[in-house]
Parts: sequence; C-alpha cells; structure tokens
Amino acid sequence: MSYDEFLRQLGKAGLTVREFAKLVRMNRISISNNAKKGQVPSHLAVIACLMGEMAEQGIDYEAVLSKIDIHPKKARGAAAKGKFGGDRQEDMFPPKPGTRPGKASLTK
Repeated sequence: MSYDEFLRQLGKAGLTVREFAKLVRMNRISISNNAKKGQVPSHLAVIACLMGEMAEQGIDYEAVLSKIDIHPKKARGAAAKGKFGGDRQEDMFPPKPGTRPGKASLTK
C-alpha cells in the first residue's frame, strides 16, 4: 500500500500517524519513516484499512484494540542500551601474538 493511501485510511478512521502509533504501540517515527519509501509494510496497511472500514461502519476500533494486550516493540540499534545488532561478534582481525587484546595495532 502506498503511504498516501495509508494516510487516507487513517483519515477515514479519524487518526493521525501519532495517534495510530500510540494505539498499536509503535514509535511514530518508525511509521512516518515509510513516507520516504512511499510504501507501508503490509501489516500496517491491513490495520489501517480495518480501522478505516470499522470507523465507516460505526464500530469503535479503540474498544476492540483495548481488549488486546499489545506489547511495545523492543528498541533496536543504538537505542537498545549500548547494544547494536544483538550478540557480540568475534573480531575479524584477532590481535597479533605479543599485543594486548582490545588494542588495535597501527604497525604494518
């Protein structure tokens, strides 16, 4: 789904991107970053379409969503408290014998 269609569906539901993000427990910036791509992931497209249709049919989607225990997504990357990419990786260039581990040698 295009990002413009996504925004149209949110509009049908009477929502802004910020309000949508809050309802589905996602970071607003993660959602709005899709504008650069021009497309939204299919799971967000489905949710937005269902919310838009529910609103048109007079169904309170907020009441429905409040029955679901939605856990916020875990932070990834630099925001994940000093970890990036998960598990610690092995060094590509292990230290040469006789050098201290963790210190890069600039000699050739």
